[in-house]
Amino acid sequence: MKGEWTRAKIPAVKNAGAAKLLENYLGHLANERRLSRHTVLNYQRDIAALLELAADTPLAKLQLHNIRRFVAQLHARGLDGRSLARMLSAWRGFYRYLARDHGYTSNPCIGLRAPKSKKTLPQALSPDEAGRLMDLPDGAALATRDKAIFELFYSSGLRLSELTSLAPTDINFSDATVRVTGKGAKTRVVPVGSHALNAVQDWLRQRALLIKAGGDALFVNRNGTRLTPRAIQYRFKQWALKLGLDSDVHPHMLRHSFASHVLQSSGDLRAVQEMLGHASISTTQVYTHLDFQYLAKVYDAAHPRARKKS
Repeated sequence: MKGEWTRAKIPAVKNAGAAKLLENYLGHLANERRLSRHTVLNYQRDIAALLELAADTPLAKLQLHNIRRFVAQLHARGLDGRSLARMLSAWRGFYRYLARDHGYTSNPCIGLRAPKSKKTLPQALSPDEAGRLMDLPDGAALATRDKAIFELFYSSGLRLSELTSLAPTDINFSDATVRVTGKGAKTRVVPVGSHALNAVQDWLRQRALLIKAGGDALFVNRNGTRLTPRAIQYRFKQWALKLGLDSDVHPHMLRHSFASHVLQSSGDLRAVQEMLGHASISTTQVYTHLDFQYLAKVYDAAHPRARKKS
């Protein structure tokens, strides 16, 4: 793990000592807390922003008013409340580490909240749009692979990072489940629908012709190596254009669609929370708003007293 994240160069900052502390912290996240490479790199980016803003000021000398000014500067650059809240969380965690391992006596990020950002609902496809995205042509190996990817996203509500890390052994065809390693290295088992299972079986036959010796990735590229998140995002956009869907279709949209459509059908918020791997039910509750939006549209279209007179 350490060898993977250290490939990303620590950004140049004026304070070499602070940069070394950041490097040590990233090692702690990767090797002790066992966070994913993607998560470690996110921490690196957020804390590097703090070091850049601090410039020559030692980290131990920063106070609440300094952090408040840094947040204001980042907000003025266009960062929204959600991004700033995530960044403050990373900074607080960094200072907790510095207190534990390097004798720091205060955490200047405690008690400071990010500015509120406008709440936006996640984008989801309609059931018809999702069905169109699953309707890929048969035959070509990459189309078979992409169909399996889309079906698995929509069937089980996976995150992009979860899907790219899958191995064939994670799919249990007899139980119709997939074993997923999510955020915080937490494992969960999620149901898989019959359409997705059939699509994955079709892909496994094509995969056998592409996979390189020793490779354990479920989804690979034409060279037989693990498919990257960026490559999947690109394929989404390409297929969306070919199928006449919005060009902004992205992998997470199928996760949102899965959650919204299951909730519309079942009304079981706790079950959706468990399948999505959300630590808090409040994160899942956003889909109740999507559900209400959908019902409101149906009402407006169907109820004779809801239609505006022309």
